[in-house]
Amino acid sequence: MTTKKKRELIERNNTEIKISRQAELIGLPRSSVYYQPQINQEKLAKEKRLMDLIDKIYTDSPFYGARKIKAELKQTFSLNVGRHQVGKLMKQLGLVAIYPKAKRNFSQTNPQHKKYPYLLNGLAITRPNQVWGIDLTYLRLENGWGYLTAIMDWFSRYVLSWRLSNSLENNFCIETLRAALAQARTEIFNSDQGSQFTAQNFTGILLKKKIKISMDGRGRYLDNIFTERLWRTVKYENIYLKSYASLREANEGLAEYFHFYNHRRLHQSLSYLTPAKIYFNQ
Repeated sequence: MTTKKKRELIERNNTEIKISRQAELIGLPRSSVYYQPQINQEKLAKEKRLMDLIDKIYTDSPFYGARKIKAELKQTFSLNVGRHQVGKLMKQLGLVAIYPKAKRNFSQTNPQHKKYPYLLNGLAITRPNQVWGIDLTYLRLENGWGYLTAIMDWFSRYVLSWRLSNSLENNFCIETLRAALAQARTEIFNSDQGSQFTAQNFTGILLKKKIKISMDGRGRYLDNIFTERLWRTVKYENIYLKSYASLREANEGLAEYFHFYNHRRLHQSLSYLTPAKIYFNQ
């Protein structure tokens, strides 16, 4: 077993066995327990800048793959970046060019999680709370990055709830779901097959409420188009303009923006009404 693996076995919050004793039991030098890898801040800053630019290019052109994004980085930003590095960062961001053979996906599917059939094929969406959809997107910050999730009513485009997180664990997705269900109940809940949404602690909430679960299948690249449009709107009208420094700052700013989005922003696709007016039948 490698030293790294052994360090992962150390239970730092164990109040019964001291760290030094744990290290002794697994044959790990005590000095290794407290080792902190050196972080190259300059390299980290360059990588973050690339991630931010890739996110912006992708938001403009979600049909771009690594080759085209590489070319855009060179032509527009004078950055010579290898295609494999671009592909690596796109994978880290969960970005895949949108075309009939692929869809963006922030997490790998978990083969142990149950997958549900797609229920929206040919379905006419004619009323609020008939279909809700959830999705994730990358959130760029001055001092790092995070992830944003939101639940939208597909008929009205009303955003029922949203949450931010600095990781892709599904706790913040569960919080978003509970917040939406505290307001109303949908007939069908649609998501992709990312592990955040297929986990039993997430789907179990929907099943308990007797809500039908719909999941995008492979190749269904337009299934979550409403939320994809939401991400573009939020990024260009708020995130890119505000350039938030932290998740706390982003949380405060996005709270104001989503209120504006729901109650004041006129939507051309809604005959220049607001999502709130459509959702609440005002």
